This record gives sequence, C-alpha cells and structure tokens, in this order.
Amino acid sequence: MSSHAETEAETETDGEAASSHLRTPGTTRLLGTIVGRELRTVARTHTFYLLAAAFAAVVLGITWIGGGYTAGYLPTAVDLLTPLELLVPIVAVAFGYRAILADDQRGEIEVLETYPVSPREIVLGVYAGRAAGLALAVAIPLAVAAIAIAVTGDDAVAIYATHAGADSPVLFARFLVLTVLFALVVLAVAIAISSLVSATRSALGLSVVALVALLVGFDLAIVYGLAEGLIGDATLLHSLAISPLSAYRGLVLETTVVVAAGTGPQVASPLASLAGLVAWMVGSLAVAVWGVRR
Repeated sequence: MSSHAETEAETETDGEAASSHLRTPGTTRLLGTIVGRELRTVARTHTFYLLAAAFAAVVLGITWIGGGYTAGYLPTAVDLLTPLELLVPIVAVAFGYRAILADDQRGEIEVLETYPVSPREIVLGVYAGRAAGLALAVAIPLAVAAIAIAVTGDDAVAIYATHAGADSPVLFARFLVLTVLFALVVLAVAIAISSLVSATRSALGLSVVALVALLVGFDLAIVYGLAEGLIGDATLLHSLAISPLSAYRGLVLETTVVVAAGTGPQVASPLASLAGLVAWMVGSLAVAVWGVRR
C-alpha cells in the first residue's frame, strides 16, 4: 500500500514538473519577447522620434547647404563626417542610457530572472531591440541623402567606382554602414552604464562623462601619449583604435576618401580600427551582463 502511494506521489510530481515545463516559455521565445518589448518601447517613446527627426534634419540640412545633392557622394560624406562624430554619440546615448535601468526600476528584471533566461540573454535582447530602432534612426536620413544625390546630382555621380578617383554610391554605402556601426558601439557603452546605476540622475551623469570621454578624452590621451613619447610614430595608426571616435573616423577616411583619391598618406589601420570598435562593443555588453548579474 505504501509503495503504491509513493508511486502515485512520484507520478503526480513528475506530471506537475512536466506541466510546469510546458508552461515555462523557452529561452528563444523569451529572448524574442524581450526584443519585441524593446521595439515597442522605442515605437511608443516620443523622445526617440524627436531625436530621429532632429538627426534627419541636420543630415539633410548639411547635405543641402553643402551642395552635396549636386556635388556627389564623396563630398557629402566628407561634409557629414565631422557633424556625425558629435551627433551620433548623443543620439546613441539617448537611446540606451536608461534601457536596463528602466526595466530594473519597474521590477521587470526580477520577473525575468524567475524564468530560464540568463543575464546575457536579457542584455542581448535589450540591446538588439534598441539597436534596431537606433540603426533605423541613423540609416534612413543617410539613405535619403544618397537617394537625393542619385536623383538630382550630375551624371558623373551616378557611376560606380571601378577605379581610383571615381565617385560612387558604394563609397557612401560604406560611410553609412560604418556610421551605423559606430552608433551601435556607443549604444553598447550606454547600455553598460544603464546596468551599473540605480537612479536616472546617476545614469544621466555617467552618460555625460562617457560622452566627454568618447568625444574628447580618448583623443586627448592619444595626443598626450604621442607628445610624451609613450606612443611612437610606428604605432600611432594602431593606437588610434583605442578611441571609438578615432577608429570610426579612420575607417571612414581609409575606406572612402583615400580609396576615391587613390593616393595619399595612410591615416589609420582599418583592421585595427575595426577590431577596436568590436572590442568596445563586446566589452561594453560584457560589463552590462555583469551589471545585471550583480
């Protein structure tokens, strides 16, 4: 009798476990849910629309004032490079500086931790959702500018660069892709900051510090290292990869301006610069995972 009761109890326990397993969403589904939630958050936040509209106005305005619509793809990319070095980090930080913090303040992180989803998957889901919105906000104005150049520009700007010195939409496409990549790197930094703070004011303060470091600090550190002899001429091109901004600038110049000119001094190491951007992205997301786990 006792054995029969134990068997029934085990059967009920197994049944409850199986039922609980069936009711628990899979990891892939949870990750998709997190991404979808972030996309809905971006779509519902009016501030993001204002930022995207302001960014688009600046991009299209500079293109118009600089005569890029008739001058060509390469002159437009050169005109936009310096303003985008300032604007892209600001927009990216605005998209991400409260991403993890807002979820934590609403108690959503604690709810997610009750499911079979790791901190890494939480961070990746949040990052993917925000990255999709940011990529659209950055890419669409640049794509519109490229279309305007193709439609209103001279016949000379419609050709593809098959040899040195030719203007081409391919060069502008490289510029667009690198700009989006730069934005996603800064977004990862912002999400890392969001995971480490416990209040909106702290997140905003650290974001300002991060912006100053990204826009000025690392470049000044490289200049100081060069002046003090800590960085030699032979290693300068690779040292520029330490700064995300310098890495982005160097990649744009090397893959668009230098390619179109066909000659000129090397201004950066493309491989080192790309590796630097990837390292910043991966490292920042790793910090965000640690911040969520703690």
